[in-house]
Amino acid sequence: MTSDARLKKLPFTDLMTPTPPQFGPAAVYFPHLVPVTGGVAAAILVHHWHSHTTPDAWFAPEFDAIQRVTGLNHDDYQQACRQLKQRGILAERLRPDQQRELQLNLTPILTALTTLGDLTPVAIAPPAADPFFTPPPRPAPPVAPQYQFSGPWQSQQELAAFQKAVFDYFVARGDRNPERSQFWVIDGITKGMWSPFWEEFSQGQPLGSSQQVQRDWEIQPGVAYPAFEEERVQYYCHKGEPIEAAVARARADLRNPTLAQDLWDGFLRKCDRLAREALQAQQRGVATPYLPPAFSDRPAITKTEVMAKLNQLQTPTALPNASTPEPVPAQAPRLDLLQKAYNTKLGRNLIKRQINQHPEWGYAIVEDQIVDLYPF
Repeated sequence: MTSDARLKKLPFTDLMTPTPPQFGPAAVYFPHLVPVTGGVAAAILVHHWHSHTTPDAWFAPEFDAIQRVTGLNHDDYQQACRQLKQRGILAERLRPDQQRELQLNLTPILTALTTLGDLTPVAIAPPAADPFFTPPPRPAPPVAPQYQFSGPWQSQQELAAFQKAVFDYFVARGDRNPERSQFWVIDGITKGMWSPFWEEFSQGQPLGSSQQVQRDWEIQPGVAYPAFEEERVQYYCHKGEPIEAAVARARADLRNPTLAQDLWDGFLRKCDRLAREALQAQQRGVATPYLPPAFSDRPAITKTEVMAKLNQLQTPTALPNASTPEPVPAQAPRLDLLQKAYNTKLGRNLIKRQINQHPEWGYAIVEDQIVDLYPF
């Protein structure tokens, strides 16, 4: 006879015999607390803590002891704690040593038992969740009407001035959304985060000044040495880039700290080699040793100068008449200056055109050299 057949023939009194000692000690709980606490695991925890603690006392939970007595795993234990906290049955706090303490509150349980009267799982069980519809989101916590940004500023006027300064800073930087960036700066300050913008504002310094770093290749933060920048510009010009694209790419390279540092190291080695060659040339009697065009001083091109030149080109010239004297022919430019301008990529076509338009100068181009046809 099988064990199942024997089990069916046993009387009911035999089925209620005590469990074998090999099963270990038995644990009980109150089934009617399941709907009130939120689940079987929560009801087991309530019975365990109520049996081992004094009322309204704070205690430090030990999961190993709870697992040994109740048999709950860690996930069941965490879920049960969340259910009890949501129902106000379990309170939690941190001690100064960051140790977590719990307190059992039986008032919600007693209130539910008194209100429901006949405690049956069907009567007080929460409705089953619909698997096809997610539960509605929890409402946002209410905000006190006196809520406002609080920070190191002393008045609303100072806060408004700081907001304006931060907004102008991001506008000047070309930020796509300066208002959003301004909000995150001020919101971080209200939450206790340190901000260099407020330190600069409170000390009367321009915003962002303390965050600028002057590199070795810069004469001031963000401005590279002119010779170093011109060397990079000439590099892209020799590769066939237009001058405006060459300037943009060169400055983009120098704004990259890693790339600019590598270029700066190579530029210093080149400068050292040129200096040694120039010193050797001076020792051989050369009065003016050769240096690349990047090392020659060039005045900065300003918008005012460019607009003035364009206005001169657009000004209509007066028609000659009997009373207007004949214009005096312009003096021919120096040969060495024309040759120097002709050796540049931008000036080659311009100088060639001017020599063709002014035959009275007596100059001609022979094998990329400007020569004087009438030297005497």
